[in-house]
Amino acid sequence: MGTQQPDERAATRESGEPTGGGTGRRALLGAAVLGAGGAVLGLPGTAGAAEGGAGTGGVGQGGAGQGGAAGSRGAGHRGGGLRSLPVPTVIGHRGASGYRPEHTFGSYDLALDLGAHVVEAGDLVPTRDGHLVCRHEPEIGGTTDVADHPEFAARRTTKTLDGVPTTGWFTEDFTLAELKRLRAVERIPANRPHNTLYNGRWQIPTFEEVLVWQDEQTRRRGRQVWIYPETKHPTYFRALGLGLEERVAKLLRRHGKDGKDAPVILQSFEPTSIQRLNRLVGNPLVVLLSDAGSRPYDFVATGDPRTVADLITPEGLKEIASYAQGIGPTTDLVIPKRPDGDLGRPSTLVRDAHAAGLVLHPYTLRNENPFLPPKFRKGTAPDAYGNSFAVFQEYFATGVDGIFTDNADTALLAREDFLRRRGVNH
Repeated sequence: MGTQQPDERAATRESGEPTGGGTGRRALLGAAVLGAGGAVLGLPGTAGAAEGGAGTGGVGQGGAGQGGAAGSRGAGHRGGGLRSLPVPTVIGHRGASGYRPEHTFGSYDLALDLGAHVVEAGDLVPTRDGHLVCRHEPEIGGTTDVADHPEFAARRTTKTLDGVPTTGWFTEDFTLAELKRLRAVERIPANRPHNTLYNGRWQIPTFEEVLVWQDEQTRRRGRQVWIYPETKHPTYFRALGLGLEERVAKLLRRHGKDGKDAPVILQSFEPTSIQRLNRLVGNPLVVLLSDAGSRPYDFVATGDPRTVADLITPEGLKEIASYAQGIGPTTDLVIPKRPDGDLGRPSTLVRDAHAAGLVLHPYTLRNENPFLPPKFRKGTAPDAYGNSFAVFQEYFATGVDGIFTDNADTALLAREDFLRRRGVNH
């Protein structure tokens, strides 16, 4: 997931240490209570997940309005593609990035250990020699130890990335062999100093390595492992002659994972990237949506005046449904914040998206105080955990189909509480 929310940017300026103890116990409890099987759960107030092949859009099963009743799927129903996922789906954001440096096999493995239904593995950016690797951004100064490699000092530069001057080291200036000499580090050490224990432990994974890992983990765990990769800055890279979509499609075809029932959901903040993927593969597709007033960069590049606010109107959502099966809105589009930063009333986005046949997987919920609305914080320490269980409940109650989270174990326990209170067998 790419664009930072305002609270995430603020949190990276804070310091402190998250109280992440007890992860093993939570992992066992989450996995034991919820399993992570493929049964689709019917939820009051949750519309059925959309499923459709390339070019078909979603096939909705009734809309939900802000937690109101809707046509729900019966517990135990199974189907292909998105319909095989439990609802609400818990998606491990860049793996288990609350506990390990993001986009590493350590983070991905732990997300599965914690019981995540889907792992966001990974944010895809290219190398100079055309390989796809998993990094939060093409600039890797904050997520690797590249600054500690004097042989790469001269490659530090300033580039304009989606209109923003950005200084650092960029994946497109390295061969894959060179990137494999680097090691991953924690991206926000001020908020997650415990994660720095693992700095230097893992290499940068390639997307092809992730596809092999997915099959290995599926066999080892006895359940289908799902991944949720994202094309990062596709307009920027296409201008450099490093188009992402064709590379993604080639690898998916090579590994037999390019169909509508494949356990690989593709996402992007640029609608034209999803449209391009829609012509290349049959996978479930999701359009990511940032703040309402923002414009996708492909729109900026082509002079399209529309903003995200235009895309989330009923008409805009209907258009998205003609080439995608879901949206990944920032959480503020689902429950807007009040001026004091606390949660306001839910918007109509869940109802409107479900009416268009789209699933909603908002991003991103985290446990630490700076990432929570003020009402749910505990104390003032920027690294302390607040009442994130209550925040998950607020979003589940809107009828979203899933949630991206850095803390899958917390999300799964909150999900268990949510389902129990609604009398749903799980």
